[in-house]
Amino acid sequence: MQTGNSIIMHAPKNEIFEAAANLERWPEFLPHYRYIRYLERSPTRNVVVMAAVRSGIPISWTSEQIIDREKLEVRFHHLKAFTKGMHVVWTFGETTAGVRVQIVHNLRFRVPALAPVADLVIGRFFIHHIAGQTLRCMKAHLEAPARV
Repeated sequence: MQTGNSIIMHAPKNEIFEAAANLERWPEFLPHYRYIRYLERSPTRNVVVMAAVRSGIPISWTSEQIIDREKLEVRFHHLKAFTKGMHVVWTFGETTAGVRVQIVHNLRFRVPALAPVADLVIGRFFIHHIAGQTLRCMKAHLEAPARV
């Protein structure tokens, strides 16, 4: 399964990158995130339990986060839950229209015979929807005229 979401944001690229990298603040401006709990923390690598909600359905997963300031990427590797083994990459590219922020999710399902159903339920219903909402809310936060 591979799914991708992208959006154009009108804010400095480094500011967008730092907002994406700073998971601790996500629940402040991403209303669908219930909490982020750090299990391990460092400037470039974290292990976190992330919890969100999709249409009233609570979900959570454990993920390793890598903050790569040289490549300007935020990467995740899911360690537990239905998405165990999934790799996620956030990229930030300058365009004439603004900064294109893209999130790509890649997951090879553990039971290949269930992949079509899992792709529909996990990939489209949960992942694609939540990633799109994350980008829209982050854009609104970063482009707000009176941000704190």
